[in-house]
Amino acid sequence: MSPLDYAIIGGYFVIVIGLGFWYQKRASQNIKAYFLGGNSMHWLALAMSGSVATFDITGTMWIVSILFVLGMKSMWHHWMWGFMMGAFFLAYMGKWVRRSRVVTAAEWMETRFGDGPGGRLARTAYALMAVITLTGFIGYAYQGIGKFASVYIPIESLANHVPWSWLQTLVTNHPADCLAVLVISVTTLYVISGGLYSVVVTNVIQTAVLTLGGCFIAGVAWYRLTPDMLAQLPAGWDSLRIPWRLPELAGTENAGFEFFGALVILWVIKGLFLNAGGPAQMYDFQFFLSARSPRDAAKLGAAWSFFLIIRWAMTLGIALLGLLAISNVTDPEQVMPVVLLEFMPTGIRGIVIAGLLAAFMSTFSSTVNSAASFVIRDFWQKYVVPEASQRHLILASRLATVMIVFFGILIGTQANSIAQIWDFLMMSLGAGVILPNILRWYWWRMNGWGYALGTFGGMALSLLPLMVSGLSTFIVFPSICLASLVLSVVGSLATQPVTQSTLVAFYRSIRPFGLWGPVRDIAGLSEAESVLSSESPWRTLFNVVVAMIGIHGLYLFPMYLVGHWYAKAVGWLAVAAVAMLVLSFTWYRHLPEDQHD
Repeated sequence: MSPLDYAIIGGYFVIVIGLGFWYQKRASQNIKAYFLGGNSMHWLALAMSGSVATFDITGTMWIVSILFVLGMKSMWHHWMWGFMMGAFFLAYMGKWVRRSRVVTAAEWMETRFGDGPGGRLARTAYALMAVITLTGFIGYAYQGIGKFASVYIPIESLANHVPWSWLQTLVTNHPADCLAVLVISVTTLYVISGGLYSVVVTNVIQTAVLTLGGCFIAGVAWYRLTPDMLAQLPAGWDSLRIPWRLPELAGTENAGFEFFGALVILWVIKGLFLNAGGPAQMYDFQFFLSARSPRDAAKLGAAWSFFLIIRWAMTLGIALLGLLAISNVTDPEQVMPVVLLEFMPTGIRGIVIAGLLAAFMSTFSSTVNSAASFVIRDFWQKYVVPEASQRHLILASRLATVMIVFFGILIGTQANSIAQIWDFLMMSLGAGVILPNILRWYWWRMNGWGYALGTFGGMALSLLPLMVSGLSTFIVFPSICLASLVLSVVGSLATQPVTQSTLVAFYRSIRPFGLWGPVRDIAGLSEAESVLSSESPWRTLFNVVVAMIGIHGLYLFPMYLVGHWYAKAVGWLAVAAVAMLVLSFTWYRHLPEDQHD
């Protein structure tokens, strides 16, 4: 790393922290301004902010590591975290969330289940699940940023200049942990200053920096990769074909992928369930609630995936350079920082690393801001200080942010790898809460008691893989899902249904499809209301499928382009273009009127 690279990175940090303080006064107006930006931000800014929030540095390192092991067939692996979320957001879920008119996703529970004991318990269950999940994501981010920064910053060499011996020992023996704490502390500073205003505005800047950096990486990879190098790839590396078994992985540290075909079935089912249950990353919910109108929320969902296109070109380029041009990488999770250090020229390297730090900061800031909103809105204000002033709540929000970061760091220090935290959050904890989250949208008979029982039971069962080693994903995921489903259904049917007035109000506001027949009949919508507000379920589901095909095309086109597989690149670009043309008729022309509230 040259002085110029360090200057670029340092200047970037100064800008984003300054923006946090610049927006401090505006965010301090009230709790809605702090967490939702006062519903005044443009949908395009929210889309850029939301998409770059999922473009995290830890996740990108993980994507590269999976490409490193599995090749292009690893794209199937990403179904597990719902990377087709944009299709659901644009088709209907973005509008449904925005029509809720609440501040947090947990508060939404009372609009669905009422303010009685069942509704309050459901709200508490969701808030607890969200805080645990988001705190886990902070630990996940901690693992990634430490590994990334330790490649570039020789912090051990600074130990001799530290006056305290205990700090010298700490820096020398745990450089990655020290760097992770440093970067996280800086990011936390601007989050607590400006709330969602600073998160969104800095994320827009970070999108620009990250896109520029990603283009540099993809361009360098395309230029460096020669036909002779690409000929060294294993046969079928560039194929999306799904083999049932990968015998070459048996007995290796990647043996978990051996029965690949069966895993793909689990990943696809899990991803579809995850997206059908609403915004999956918790902070996603917050971005859609922040939109000016349901129409803006739908457009936000459409743009969400667009700003992620460069990520896939970049990761493919890094993975190929790591495989074909570097021989001394033993940890797949460090392929990305090592490749960038080796192949990026001075100055460009600083921009690229600043962009990737932007990716980390955007995800981290969105995660922390969302987690704090649950703590304050759904615990502190709801049960401890109901009559608290706006000033009190904003101060409490900042303190909650610091505490959440602290516990997230503790989780990060206890994990051995990025994959360890990710697998628990996605396939264990995710299995425990995924079906209650689906039922709440599509089944009118679901009540707060059923939701709470299914969620609490699922979270408890998700701890089994941590206590019993060696449990297979094929056992853990379906078993926890089934148990959570049974608990939700039994809990709902064994208790009184949600009051008719609450169900009708929810249905008339959100207009969900699914098993809502009895409520739809009671609601008695006029013909004008039906034409204005309802969506055809079949057209909606058609749009979901078309959008998923289009998103695949948008992601795969630049990946194949970087890898010099030009025929496949043109083919997937054509697929994306046709999908967008179809959606212009079946989706865009049917968006709701632009009515702000």
